[in-house]
Amino acid sequence: MPSSKEIRGKIKSFENTKKITKAMEMVSVSKMRKAQERVRAARPYSDKLRSLASNLSQATPDYKHAFMVANEASKPAGFIIVTTDKGLCGGLNTNLLRIVTAKLKDLEGQGVKSQAVAIGNKGYGFLNRIGVPVVSHVTQMGDKPSLDKLIGPVKVLLDAYAAGELSAVYLCYTRFINTMKQEPMVQQLLPLASDALSEKQTGPSWDYLYEPDAESVIDALLLRYVEALVYQSVADNMASEHSARMVAMKSATDNAGNVISELKLIYNRTRQAAITKELSEIVAGAAAV
Repeated sequence: MPSSKEIRGKIKSFENTKKITKAMEMVSVSKMRKAQERVRAARPYSDKLRSLASNLSQATPDYKHAFMVANEASKPAGFIIVTTDKGLCGGLNTNLLRIVTAKLKDLEGQGVKSQAVAIGNKGYGFLNRIGVPVVSHVTQMGDKPSLDKLIGPVKVLLDAYAAGELSAVYLCYTRFINTMKQEPMVQQLLPLASDALSEKQTGPSWDYLYEPDAESVIDALLLRYVEALVYQSVADNMASEHSARMVAMKSATDNAGNVISELKLIYNRTRQAAITKELSEIVAGAAAV
């Protein structure tokens, strides 16, 4: 049985850990609220842009943007993998990287190679470990996603697809649903299909007057649409990260409290046993005299 001094040392250690996890929980609560507000603010823009892109794609059947043209299926596939820079957020990254691994193995079984853009340290390290070529990456995004930092790395895959070098581009991230639920997603970003942009319309079709011309308008719009999807995925992932970290740190704080209670109980028993032993020795000594 450990001595009273060792138990006191363990109790002190767990109390310090509990203070740290509690502080991290409170920080995550503050960041989570801001991240959730950012996600909710960005979604209406993405939905409106998706609806507009769908209407434009159906209104101009004579012109097809490079993003809407399917390339040869035998060419490599591109992945944009959005993960966190830091850990201590439960199984958030593990769940996403698990389904990404399954998708990579599925494509490998079809003879299709893969290359990736990594957004976040965890995904970057994962891709290097499994040997997937990383054409570009961005890390240390901070607490607020910046489109300026995302455009450069993502544009590498967009330009490669437009040039016909890739068969498809997949966007992998964790979608924020609520504080207790986050869903890992692997969705096809390119090629864009008109039915994937929005629900199939049953009413009258849309048409527009283009200035200066349909090609330049649709080219700019679809590029902004793809950028908006990537930005939305990063915002979703950040909200999911802070929510998962808050839950994980709360669980760690509760567990530390339970361990401290058990150690205090053991300490009291050990201390009582030591007192009882000393009393027994005193009584036995007195009886011998």
